[in-house]
Amino acid sequence: MTNWPQAASIQLFASACTLTVLALMIFMGVKLYRSYRRHHVYRLLILILPLLMIRQGMLLAGLDQGDALPLLQLATRLLGIFSFIIINFVFMKLYSHPGAKLRGAPFVVMAALAFAIAGAELAMNPGLLGAADGRAVPLVLLDFYGIIINFLILLDTRGVELRTKYSASLIVYFTADLALVTDRYVFQGGMPALLVLSRMLPVVYFTLLFLLLFEWVLERLLTTYRSSITDGLTGLYNRRHFQQKAELLLRRGKGIAVVFCDIDNFKKLNDTQGHHRADGVLKQISEMMRELVQGIGSAGRYGGEELLLVVGSREKAAELAETLRRRIEQETIVTVSIGVSYSRPGISVDQIVREADEAMYRSKTTGKNRVTVVNEPARAARGKKASPV
Repeated sequence: MTNWPQAASIQLFASACTLTVLALMIFMGVKLYRSYRRHHVYRLLILILPLLMIRQGMLLAGLDQGDALPLLQLATRLLGIFSFIIINFVFMKLYSHPGAKLRGAPFVVMAALAFAIAGAELAMNPGLLGAADGRAVPLVLLDFYGIIINFLILLDTRGVELRTKYSASLIVYFTADLALVTDRYVFQGGMPALLVLSRMLPVVYFTLLFLLLFEWVLERLLTTYRSSITDGLTGLYNRRHFQQKAELLLRRGKGIAVVFCDIDNFKKLNDTQGHHRADGVLKQISEMMRELVQGIGSAGRYGGEELLLVVGSREKAAELAETLRRRIEQETIVTVSIGVSYSRPGISVDQIVREADEAMYRSKTTGKNRVTVVNEPARAARGKKASPV
């Protein structure tokens, strides 16, 4: 046990910080598990975090020091290695690419080896079952196995998203382990700087894990939100959220225009070239719509092959519709029939959409691959290539 007077204070501060971070991670883990019960990795997360807290409590009580029973020193170090293996499996599982196919077997083997090495320590040093004599027990095999485990996990982060951040956390913990072993076996507690590193760097490590988990939670929340407002295939707003966007633009009082698009002969494309090809065309057109309307409105999927734009700049609506029609004709294997309708005082979004739908139907029944405009303001009617009604 080190005789440096501030050692206990350093450990107290480090453990208090780490316990706080772990408590926050448990809170987030429980929230994740309640929201995504099918994912066993969340269950494993909320099971391993209390073990990490218990280990911090053991460190805080000095159970890794010479004043503690040798068997408790062994248990403290073994729990540290075991919990480190499991928590890294959890985070690698969370952030692995879908195709990475991270397997739990290597981690089970590593954990089993930790217990086997602890048994070997007992076999080689029966004195571990005796009373404390005021000296830290030299558990050489476990100490160096912990460093090896850290190094092996660090090497196997190829399929992990946010690899740089996650690797940085492992490097921090590796440095802490290295400082601990160096202080214990080279300087024998006589290097205060190494003691500070071995105690404080784990705080940095768990803080980095907390930030990674927090980022994961934010990603899940954003994904859930996006799925509630967008169409899964095209990424355009779904009908309900498109309606909200259009109503918001209308309430601003500057007037709006709705562009209603229907892909010509889409059923035939589905039947002759398959759903995959048809879906590809739908995505291609959706991307064009997002690009054209960026900054002036929103794009949505009304249903099937029916797509809509709402434009806050009424002067540009007919021109934008014709640009979209021309680009689709030139850049894809299909054409579209388009209807455009404008807002007037006292008219609702539903009615504007209905009028745009009717205008699209006229385009469809009068030759397809054209734009029909209704209720166009006089100042916007000049010079357009669209076909007014």
